[in-house]
Amino acid sequence: MKKIIIIGASSGLGMRIATDFARMGWRVGIAARRLNILNEIKAQYPEQIETMALDVAATDAARRFEDLIEQLDGMDVLLYAAGTGWYNPDLDPAKEARTTDVNVKGFTAIVTAAFSYYARTANRLPGQIAVITSVAGARGMGIAPAYSASKRYQWNYLTALDQLAHMRHVNVRITDIRPGFIDTALLDQDPQKASLPLLMSVDYAAPIIERAILKGRRTVYVDSRWAVMTALMRSVPAPLWRRLSLNL
Repeated sequence: MKKIIIIGASSGLGMRIATDFARMGWRVGIAARRLNILNEIKAQYPEQIETMALDVAATDAARRFEDLIEQLDGMDVLLYAAGTGWYNPDLDPAKEARTTDVNVKGFTAIVTAAFSYYARTANRLPGQIAVITSVAGARGMGIAPAYSASKRYQWNYLTALDQLAHMRHVNVRITDIRPGFIDTALLDQDPQKASLPLLMSVDYAAPIIERAILKGRRTVYVDSRWAVMTALMRSVPAPLWRRLSLNL
């Protein structure tokens, strides 16, 4: 039986994907700060799901993640679905700090622990590190500075890990999942939510992400329209980008 660990499984995409993999017959380890919600998910599939209370920004995040791997008796796939960010043109320091704590510090702690695990264990069969990043990594956005910068960090870090795996002969696949706007709690604080372009539901996005994981894709946009949008964003000359008034 294959095993997946999902970090950030107490809501949104993480929760939906956790239950989908349990229905597919996988053993699923789920982690998030809200253990009560994780236990409600476990109650639906008590024989297949293991839970762990974990704050990715805490100093013990990597240790608790490793405990969950042991509790699940191994890991074929890591899905890092934890993330936070704000519409923050006023540069509230607490929001910027929390964004970098989760999307940079926490992300790094978990994916490096996963890489080290696979370096020790993945021989004939590959492991997989999949991360839900964002199309926001394409350019720095004045309305969400820490969020867009942290997502670019994730893009580059995963590219570096992919290269490092080749250099060190670590049998691990890296999957960078780049969604556009998905109707989750993360967008509830955005005053422009109702007018966001190409807004997708969790029910629409989750199967695309699951197929990307199962196929071991290197990079996937959710959905393909956002691949075009991202290419357009990256093609805008820097002086013109500076003058754009984003109201997303």
